[in-house]
Amino acid sequence: MRIDKYLWCVRYYKTRSLATTACKKGHVKINNEVAKPSRDVYPTDKIDLRKNQINYSLTVNDIPPNRVGAKLVDIYRTDTTPKEAFEAQELIKFSKDYYRKKGTGRPTKKDRRDIEDYTDEFDG
Repeated sequence: MRIDKYLWCVRYYKTRSLATTACKKGHVKINNEVAKPSRDVYPTDKIDLRKNQINYSLTVNDIPPNRVGAKLVDIYRTDTTPKEAFEAQELIKFSKDYYRKKGTGRPTKKDRRDIEDYTDEFDG
């Protein structure tokens, strides 16, 4: 089975075209080699893919006949992604929550005080 179709079947990507695009950008590796979307995948292959700033690693157990339900995904792949990858994602998420988004209006009184405190630290 093609790698783009496999990643779509085991629900790593919502559409097959997203899986194809990820392969073309070089986000998918099979046995530590960058894979084109048409590259075939076989049982015992090791796949590394980067999605949402997380490096997933998985091993192919079997080839699904078509897209499978979320409960049946574990039959066809073994997820070997380290826990540290998900912890780093949590830190990124918390750091993004703190900063104000561009175009959200004027700073609040609390924001202004924080900015003044920050600049006073460096002035003296």
